[in-house]
Amino acid sequence: MRVLDSRMLRPGAIADAVAAYVQRGGTVIFPTDTVYGIGCDPVIPAAVDRVFALKGRPRNKPLSLHFGSVEELLEYAPGNVAAASLAQNFLPGALTLIVRRPAHLAAGVSAGLASIGLRVPKHELCRVILDRCGPLAATSANLSGAQAYTGEGFASDLPAADVFVDDGPTPLGAESTIVDVSTERPRLVREGAISVAKLEEVVGMVERTSARIAPDTGSER
Repeated sequence: MRVLDSRMLRPGAIADAVAAYVQRGGTVIFPTDTVYGIGCDPVIPAAVDRVFALKGRPRNKPLSLHFGSVEELLEYAPGNVAAASLAQNFLPGALTLIVRRPAHLAAGVSAGLASIGLRVPKHELCRVILDRCGPLAATSANLSGAQAYTGEGFASDLPAADVFVDDGPTPLGAESTIVDVSTERPRLVREGAISVAKLEEVVGMVERTSARIAPDTGSER
């Protein structure tokens, strides 16, 4: 696994190196505002399969998409008023929005579900990488069932991705809040760094119960 240390390399150089791997179907471990993620190009099925395999992630648990900008994220949720309102108020930030999976996105990324989680991390280096690579399909960078990696602890315990971007400890080290906006009324899947009360100031009442399987947003095991 090649290590790219942000203390030694400029963000642009790191993003160019990551893109070279991702465009060839490689996998990358990268920092976000919450925890580190492991991701790949979502349109390369073999790369998506490898992310699942490297982590040992069950194939019924979806990945999510990480974007470099709110505008790009909203292209995946056209006409979704709740998604637009929440994105414009809380993103970039520790919020994941579950929307209907666009028809052009391979079902393997979302584990066959009709929905997909979307994020715009509030992390400068991460967004430089995402701007260069395009969206990454990702999950948290740890072996399935292990503690999520926040930049502290042993990097040797991480899955064997092609490249690892080391940026030290993540700013939050906590989970993102997940809200399902794929149905008529927003529904809380998991409360994290952003409180339900803050969400309700923007979209009104948010349902507290859900039977939906949450995507791994870079914050889950």
